[in-house]
Amino acid sequence: MLDNLYILVGLGLGIGTLGTLIGAGGGFILVPFLILFFPDLQPESITAISMAVVAVNASTGSLAYMRSKRIDYKAGIYFAIATIPGSILGVLTTKIIPKHQFDFIFGIVLILLAIFLVLKKKKHLDQSSSEFSEKKGLTHQHLVDKEGHAFTYAYNMKNGILLAIVVGFFSPLLGIGGGVIHVPAMVEWLQFPVHIATATSHFILAIMSSVSVLVHYIEGSYADTTIVKMSLALIVGVIPGALLGAKLSKKVKGTFIIKALAISLALVGVRILFF
Repeated sequence: MLDNLYILVGLGLGIGTLGTLIGAGGGFILVPFLILFFPDLQPESITAISMAVVAVNASTGSLAYMRSKRIDYKAGIYFAIATIPGSILGVLTTKIIPKHQFDFIFGIVLILLAIFLVLKKKKHLDQSSSEFSEKKGLTHQHLVDKEGHAFTYAYNMKNGILLAIVVGFFSPLLGIGGGVIHVPAMVEWLQFPVHIATATSHFILAIMSSVSVLVHYIEGSYADTTIVKMSLALIVGVIPGALLGAKLSKKVKGTFIIKALAISLALVGVRILFF
């Protein structure tokens, strides 16, 4: 058991780093790992562990992104509130979904997301422009981060709230935090710059995943001491990893973040479905 805990700490470090870098929370890495190497865990236990890790990762990463001044707080607060009803329903749904269906859904979702990212148009990845200035019915934003980089963009708030409701449901259901859905959708559908999308997604995840953890706690998912020990071991690695990921995000281009996200999703999805 001790060896497993050391492995989980190392895994947590990687999850914190990559998850924060791409704004995905890291659940998309953790869930397949738990499915493959801890096959006796039930879906509700897997999602309980994953959501606890995502909550800590997202909270730690959000603090770093706050210092970088890359979070769109208006969008983040509205979208986070919209995820709460779906998040509660998603947690309750994990109690009734069969494990084989859980694995299948997870694998399919990851592969479809990877294909979407590869085929998408390459725009809105880094600095945004003022091309939306004359469009009505959009929420306009102009942010300048700590490094002096300016981001000007606009998005449809109603579409963003609808997206957040859907993400809120599927995130705890699959235990993936939701960033792997939210970030590409914010970039492509809502037209956020990638760096703002990843930072804001992390902020939303911090709120949404904390709600999921609370529901899991009320439902008794953390009554098992093994689940608690595994979660804590992962968290020990996640915290420094999240700080590192936020630091690295300042040095990489948006195109790299999107490619890293697509490759990660495809590899994990194929492994879950076929191995």
